[in-house]
Amino acid sequence: MTTLTRTPTRLTSREITTGEELGGVELATPDRVASAARRAAAAAPGWAATPAAERAALVERAADLLEERTGAAQDLLVREGGAIPGKAFYEVVLAARELRHGARLAREHTDPAVTAGEPDRTAAVTRVPLGVVGVIVPWNFPLLLAARSLGPALALGNTVLLKPDPHTPLSGGTLLTRAFADAGLPPGVLEVVYGDAETGGALVRAPDVAMVSFTGSTAVGREIGAQCGRLLKRAVLELGGQNAFVVLDDVDVEQAAAAGAWGSFLHQGQICMSARRHLVHRAVADAYTDALARHAAALRVGDPYREDVQIGPVIDRRQLTGIATAVEQAVAQGARLVTGGRPTGPYYPPTVLADVTERMDVFHTEVFGPVATVTAVADDTDAVRLANTSDHGLTAAVYTADTARGEALGRRLRCGVTHVGDQTVVQDAALPFGGIGASGNGHGFGGPAALEAFTRWHTLTTSSPPRGYPF
Repeated sequence: MTTLTRTPTRLTSREITTGEELGGVELATPDRVASAARRAAAAAPGWAATPAAERAALVERAADLLEERTGAAQDLLVREGGAIPGKAFYEVVLAARELRHGARLAREHTDPAVTAGEPDRTAAVTRVPLGVVGVIVPWNFPLLLAARSLGPALALGNTVLLKPDPHTPLSGGTLLTRAFADAGLPPGVLEVVYGDAETGGALVRAPDVAMVSFTGSTAVGREIGAQCGRLLKRAVLELGGQNAFVVLDDVDVEQAAAAGAWGSFLHQGQICMSARRHLVHRAVADAYTDALARHAAALRVGDPYREDVQIGPVIDRRQLTGIATAVEQAVAQGARLVTGGRPTGPYYPPTVLADVTERMDVFHTEVFGPVATVTAVADDTDAVRLANTSDHGLTAAVYTADTARGEALGRRLRCGVTHVGDQTVVQDAALPFGGIGASGNGHGFGGPAALEAFTRWHTLTTSSPPRGYPF
């Protein structure tokens, strides 16, 4: 399971299942990161002065080109990151949608009319670009999560310094940079640096970077947030999730289990929004567990580039070992292994753990893999209490046939986004998205949240005639 190799100057991306070389990029030293940030800063005034309609049109052209290249992009997402073709195809669609959403923000935004509080003074408030936005994206949705920041950041007049994850330098970096270059983006407006934590740290520290948009682990997000705080930089942090999927006692059990399986096992459970904890009303818990296990066991596991499968490889051996260790520990603490739990090669099968309690580590610690835990709950209040025990607060879902009951329960859940009548893995560029607690520092993406995140207020007052003062 080798997906990349490094030399002192080059990062080679390899197919996740075979090790075949897919391409290579130049590694960025801290000095190169600083130089790229300076180029982006030099390009920022000219790009900000470009009319919003022109910026939006260019971002939309990049979205068009990305969609025209869907086949090549899909293959790269499958081979480099282990996605199944359906997930890869949808990621391209969603990435283009994120770019278009950013363009729409630039086109449709109007600044509010305000009145100054003193006579003979007028005021105008506008939202203006921040300058250089640093974007650090993970490997699980490399194209989508890059586009989620690039679309609004660029369309709203910022320049961008992008760092893809070293596991996915091509699908997280090269695909987008080529699309934007071919769309006519001026030099310096989008700079890309490749590397690992050292490169990311240099990006955060670069004096020319005004804001950092980071998607990744809670541990790294805490470090970036602390650095940005010391440097007085804006930070948007979207981190891990220990997401609750609440199943009420009025559901069609098979339908609920299918939704739960999708939420837990899509992309091998390597999604921040994946359903980790299935909190199921006791009246249907046994039937739901059996149904979820059947759905899990029926999923085909294998090489998504060469076989018709629904579950592909885990990203690397370290991740695979972590998943296996977490499952073994859960069983040792009293969880019941219903299905799965036995890795083969780079694959970890969809796994269902039943009889999980809040005293077990697996109930509180994110397992970034295809592992669903099932906990029986006494009633709606018990479900809310257990859901809210997590330090994380990204997404949650309530599966029920009673919309009013689901909405009432959903409003009591401590998280950034709740879905009623659905599972936890839902992406909509038009809606604010982000987590609280260990899942991040609030909404920074989607809809009006993106406008707030990637611009700042500027207030201009005018006094006419000029004011006189007694000093």
